[in-house]
Amino acid sequence: MAAEFNTDGMLDMYLFENTQLLERLQEIVLEQKDADGFDSDGINEIFRAMHTIKGSSGVMMFDEITAVAHKLEDIFYYLRESHPDNVPHIKLVEHVLEVADFIQGEMDKLSDGEDADGNAQEIIKGLDDFLSSIKGEKNDKKKEAAVENKADDGPKQFYIAPMASGTSHYYQIYITYMQDVDMANVHAYKAVYALKDIAEDLLYQPDDIITDPETASEILENGFKILLQTQKSEADVRKIIGEGYEIQAVEIFEVTAAQYQRGFDIFGTDIEIDLESSVEEIEAKAEGGIILEAPAVKKQEEKKEIAPGDFVIQTKEPGKGKKLAKDKAKKAEKTSYISVDVAKMDQLMDLIGELVISESVVLQNPDLKVPGLRLDNFNKAAGQMSKISTDLQNVIMSMRMVPLTNTFQKMNRIVFDVSRKLGKEVEFEMVGDTTEVDKNIIEHISDPLMHLVRNSVDHGIEMPDERAAAGKKDKGKITLFAKTEAGKVWIGVQDNGAGLDRKKILEKARKQELLDPTRKDSSYPDKDVWQFITLPGFSTNEKVTEYSGRGVGMDVVVQNIQEIGGSLEIESKQGEGSLMLLKIPLTLAIIDGIVMKAGNSCFVIQTDVVKEFVGVDESMMVKQPNGEECVMIRGECYPVMRLGEWYHLEDYECNINDGMMLILEIEGRRVCMFVDKLIGKQEIVVKPIPAYVKKVRGLSGCTQLGDGGIALILDPAGLVE
Repeated sequence: MAAEFNTDGMLDMYLFENTQLLERLQEIVLEQKDADGFDSDGINEIFRAMHTIKGSSGVMMFDEITAVAHKLEDIFYYLRESHPDNVPHIKLVEHVLEVADFIQGEMDKLSDGEDADGNAQEIIKGLDDFLSSIKGEKNDKKKEAAVENKADDGPKQFYIAPMASGTSHYYQIYITYMQDVDMANVHAYKAVYALKDIAEDLLYQPDDIITDPETASEILENGFKILLQTQKSEADVRKIIGEGYEIQAVEIFEVTAAQYQRGFDIFGTDIEIDLESSVEEIEAKAEGGIILEAPAVKKQEEKKEIAPGDFVIQTKEPGKGKKLAKDKAKKAEKTSYISVDVAKMDQLMDLIGELVISESVVLQNPDLKVPGLRLDNFNKAAGQMSKISTDLQNVIMSMRMVPLTNTFQKMNRIVFDVSRKLGKEVEFEMVGDTTEVDKNIIEHISDPLMHLVRNSVDHGIEMPDERAAAGKKDKGKITLFAKTEAGKVWIGVQDNGAGLDRKKILEKARKQELLDPTRKDSSYPDKDVWQFITLPGFSTNEKVTEYSGRGVGMDVVVQNIQEIGGSLEIESKQGEGSLMLLKIPLTLAIIDGIVMKAGNSCFVIQTDVVKEFVGVDESMMVKQPNGEECVMIRGECYPVMRLGEWYHLEDYECNINDGMMLILEIEGRRVCMFVDKLIGKQEIVVKPIPAYVKKVRGLSGCTQLGDGGIALILDPAGLVE
């Protein structure tokens, strides 16, 4: 008898697989929430997702998740089979999302090491009532409320004593799984566990699926075989096993008691078949043995030669006759994936960063600068090492890059929930959701995006009667978009609502003594006025609601974005809508940079914003009356910023003739930056500025150079604000 069933090692895979299923389920629901009903593909996908979650949760002994998943599965089974016309679609959408939220909440508890102790009985009751209503039934309290496959005391390795009965049926079951399924042995156990309650006798091969993880590969290669003695019909057995997303096919054959006694020897029995025989004759021959592998086939001289394995007896479904079917062509090889802990990816990225720094230390070693030293072989080897190092960085970076799709879908859900509660009609649009960014970036922007989207629904979009009075469409629109530009990701939340009220914001700012008493309101540019709403405790809402009025939220947005070197820009036009634009780095890891010097300090700037290096003289400089400087280059006038003067550095180069001018292009605007000298181009490992250092405008991080020195990384957008 096998060892006691242990689920500890399966939890991570359970959470991973079910999280993906819930994300896909939510995506389907939100895509079709505005339709009249779910299409057939959507119904089938939701049904399969719930079926799989139910089965895996039963094996893991999470009873409440199993129960609620099974109840929702019942609803979609009825929709799939009966095609009712009286289904309130929005109500169904809310039920599906409620179930998804409950399951996700339980899984979050499990991820944090807690017990899945939630109670789903209220949700199940609501689903029962909904199912009864679309069936046209009255709610009968005596109706069976227990879930058919609800887990009992928990799955253990079990032994079923064989029982003899003259009315017993004997089945040979063969299950094949998708080749990309992880932990196929767990999925196989789900089938065995599901059959336990109806079995008079039950055998399966491999028989050590619980204790030996290696059986997973054996099951994928050879399939999973079950011998079952039961009182149930083939249709009942097929319904119990079902077909989840992981199962490719389920083949069930009824055999005689004598064949059943032969055990697993009957699997793979070959029967010679004459292709000129009728289907009835072939079926009669099949009664003596079960065909699961390629049968030997007689060659026909007068017909095209057919290779063995071209034809097999295909399993029949209830009510359908058997037929001869051509074997499907083998699918092209699928890409293989493995799951990796993000912490390990972060550690690998850190090691790559240290490797880049070490490479710089080696290549910039002062011992290599001895006059007359021949370094041809060294330089050749160093070039090869640099190439490999760069390729390695690119591969690791690509592994960390993930699309914004899931993050954007979560915002879709927020729009749906908040608009329903506030009684507003809001259309949600996603643009550029396939844009890829570093996973760490996504973790930092999820909360800020949630605040911005929620504010757009609450503050931005007006109530239907207000929109009608303003001559607008009843349904408001929120657009969430993303794009990459100049090494940064731009993520915008745009609405066609009321826009920001400049007068109201200035009144509130003056009341909180944020304005200069001697300065007129009209002297403040819109850009400065909009920034007041990002201050802690600032809110123009007089009434505190579930979503706004406390003056918190926007300050959290700015704080989180600044932590990753990003910025928030606000544009608004009263009566037409607002745009909240996040500008964040594409990655927090390694960048290509230009190293330069100003005074005794080294600085780094991203190469993609540097358009040109120009040597200039005093004759090209223009001094304006307000003291600002410009430079004339090829007939174009550019504003000039002296880096040494900007940061009040000591001993920086003041003579224009002895320094170097960099032409930078930042967000469509060109400026010139004057530095003492250029050191060279280098791959830079981005490190955050320590928390004890006060935030300095124009700086986004720091790095270590090859000589061991520290260089500050410039934030071009911060310099030109």
